[in-house]
Amino acid sequence: MRTSGLATVLLAACCVGEITAVGVSKKTPQVQILPPLQEQADLIDSWTEDRKALIPGLLRKYGVDAWLMSQREYAEDTVFWALKNAVQFSARRRTTHLFLASPKNGAESAYSWIDNTAAVWADLRAILAEQQPRSIALNTHPEIAFASGLHAGELDTISAALGEEWAERFVLEPMLPVEVVATMVPGRLPWYRRMQETAWAIIEEAFSEKTIVPGKSTPLDIEWWMREKIQSLNYTTWFQPGVVVMTEPGFPANEPAASRSRLRAAADRPIQYGDLIHTDFGVTALGLNTDTQHLGYVLYPGETEVDIPKGMIEGLKKVNRLQDIVKENMKIGMTGNEILKASLSQMHAEGIEGKIYCHPTGEWGHSAGTVIGMTNLQDSVPVLGDMPLLKNTYYSIELYAEHWVPERNRTLKFAQEEDVYWDAKTESWEWVYGRQEEFLLVRTPAEASLQSPGEL
Repeated sequence: MRTSGLATVLLAACCVGEITAVGVSKKTPQVQILPPLQEQADLIDSWTEDRKALIPGLLRKYGVDAWLMSQREYAEDTVFWALKNAVQFSARRRTTHLFLASPKNGAESAYSWIDNTAAVWADLRAILAEQQPRSIALNTHPEIAFASGLHAGELDTISAALGEEWAERFVLEPMLPVEVVATMVPGRLPWYRRMQETAWAIIEEAFSEKTIVPGKSTPLDIEWWMREKIQSLNYTTWFQPGVVVMTEPGFPANEPAASRSRLRAAADRPIQYGDLIHTDFGVTALGLNTDTQHLGYVLYPGETEVDIPKGMIEGLKKVNRLQDIVKENMKIGMTGNEILKASLSQMHAEGIEGKIYCHPTGEWGHSAGTVIGMTNLQDSVPVLGDMPLLKNTYYSIELYAEHWVPERNRTLKFAQEEDVYWDAKTESWEWVYGRQEEFLLVRTPAEASLQSPGEL
């Protein structure tokens, strides 16, 4: 998610298709109704147990004997949210977790306490004395959010309570919490795909004559319509929906923060015939988050899909090609910066100008894992871009391509964002629901008094 982006074009409901993990079929995306809350909680807890079962193996992978997390109510470690029960809304009192890589003497591999007395430390010291871990990982990284969740005050408390003997064994292994949060267990994918379909369905309705009245509806109107639609379906979101007229000057992914006030003012300008419109949109449910950017075109009265400016159709094809380039270069084990460099090199070799700024998603909107460029960092991204790309994660392929549109006598930015998942069977990245390959169209019945301007 950025502050804006473009997406694909779907024609009329009779012509458009549902998108599957491998492409476009012939069914319009439909809103997927969430199950009752108790069923949602059961689903979430089953996925969390699957994730917790992976932790001992990840400890061994990173050469760590034990992993300790502790937090107070409303001062939670970032990883807490990936491991909590569905009916937990925060940590309580002091909530402490200990995970062991290879427990001895038939001991458990995981322990948890909710306590505000010294008893937790006595119990913890006893377990450590029996298990004798050589290393105890703490989440204290200075830059990586998902590996830096231990509050400074809590670190002081832990060190004092456990004593020098154990404090000397504290280590930092940032990839451990990153991979725990990043890993998407297989059971989540069917519902994540349904959530993506819901996001597509809401976008399709928003970017249609059902919702947009040219000359009257503003981008701000459509943003709040989308927000209300999410709420009415018992979903929520992790960011305010964004709608931008791309044929107007200024694109947030390319604008300095100082100019955002001008961009906000443009949100009150009514959407007009001939506008290229873009949305950045996501839904949240079941502990999952989606992130999508699609494009639409506002037809003049009486026009059909054959009247879309050819230059805009070419621009969408160009950004689709850029998506393919990035997806092909996302090799497991490469760093985000290596993937960025390879993708930009191939992009330029094919004569494409644009920007690449992809990120992990799923557990959080901007989730744990390496990033592949940022809008303001196209050479490399310090720290976050130096991590290796992990398997079994979800990613938002977010980017834009520039294209000269002769019908508008301008170079326009064609932005896209679609989520992918790692398919263990094919050992490749696949679209969660699909990708946009045609513009969403806002249609208006023919009016004799209003003509298309043709080429400007």
